[in-house]
Amino acid sequence: MSADSLPPLLIVEDDLALQKQIKWSLDKFEAVTASDRESALVAFRRHRPAVVTMDLGLPPDADGTSEGFRLLGQLLELDGDVKVIVLTGQNDRANALRAVAMGAYDFFAKPFEPELLALTIERAYRLWELQSENRRLQAMQPSGTLAGLITRDPEMLRICRMIERVASSDATVMLLGESGTGKEVLAQGLHQASKRSGKFVAINCAAIPEALLESELFGYEKGAFTGAAKTTVGKIETAHGGTLMLDEIGDLPHPLQAKLLRFLQERKIERIGGRQEIAVDVRVVCATHQDLQALIKEQRFREDLYYRLAEIVIHIPALRERQGDALLLAQAFLKRFAQEQRRSLSFGEEAMAAIERHTWPGNVRQLLNAVKRASIMADGKWVTAADIGLEGAGTSTLQSEAGTDLDLRQAREAAERRVVLAALSRTANNVARSAELLGVSRPTLYELFARLGIRQQVGD
Repeated sequence: MSADSLPPLLIVEDDLALQKQIKWSLDKFEAVTASDRESALVAFRRHRPAVVTMDLGLPPDADGTSEGFRLLGQLLELDGDVKVIVLTGQNDRANALRAVAMGAYDFFAKPFEPELLALTIERAYRLWELQSENRRLQAMQPSGTLAGLITRDPEMLRICRMIERVASSDATVMLLGESGTGKEVLAQGLHQASKRSGKFVAINCAAIPEALLESELFGYEKGAFTGAAKTTVGKIETAHGGTLMLDEIGDLPHPLQAKLLRFLQERKIERIGGRQEIAVDVRVVCATHQDLQALIKEQRFREDLYYRLAEIVIHIPALRERQGDALLLAQAFLKRFAQEQRRSLSFGEEAMAAIERHTWPGNVRQLLNAVKRASIMADGKWVTAADIGLEGAGTSTLQSEAGTDLDLRQAREAAERRVVLAALSRTANNVARSAELLGVSRPTLYELFARLGIRQQVGD
């Protein structure tokens, strides 16, 4: 968004001489003025400014702060994303901190340096642009297939396209990846894209005791064992016409592996205690964080079952390997939790840098929990690295990989790609802002997109 298209700055000051001085010193910004709370509200509703500078002492309480705090609350109620910069007296720190706690962006003590105020207003506009672009991107998220997946990483986008291609078939899909990488989200997306009429049913093979897992999967007839008071349908039958997800398939007990293999071959089951074969039409998706090839060598997993399950194998990258996704996901999670708590929350620069640096061993699940914690612990509207639990934590991916790649050209391209995608992540795909952040011109940045093969993920 160019400077010409930005919303105006609103200056609220009852001292008309000072009002003119502030407007003159900030002549690089288009500005409108107001001298009391009522006129400020009228100007705000009319012009919808992105940034407001305001004095707390406004008539009819020019010597107090009641009108100023009342106006601040009303402005934030009208638009939670507006950046309000409060101008206070030299000995008014308590009121300044109260204003920030209410949601003000920053405060300045009078007399102030115009250059510093202008710099703060520029930063406020940049943050407002970032949040506006994030809302635009969220609105563009697909509402159907894989709508729960937020990514701009090229490998994850390739996986999404792969899932959409195989969805219409009945091929069994195996999802491999660390815990917390989003395997169930992808499995649900696969089910939605398949347009199957039945349910999506998931069962965690590691969470259910071996003695109960067979009856959970295959069901049982009345009287099949002590306590079987009625005939109960298992998960496989429940998923008839739909999709069955077998999570943590590597923990499936060996005796059940043979029975599952027979079902996959015949597409028929027998309930425990039953004699009748029941045909089941179900799409099977399995997932695990374990190395199944190693389990096969240790004879803990049947090789024939592996090949029956591995018709389509999809390796899901860890969050630390997804370029730009950590911050993108964190922004989406923070917005969700802020809405739930009816708060206005944003990440500070330090917090965004910490999120990008951290390796996230617990992947998306760890990131989600960290952001949820931060949304609760944040004092005011700015989320810090300490709120996330990342103060002083994490190491730079560029630093950690230094010295491991001996192909200089590939290492340079990989580094350029990471930095460009990080800039896009910080600016929510805003090309102009990304170029400014990277210190290059827009034509140069477009050349980088073409050379690094990331043009298709960029939104102008």
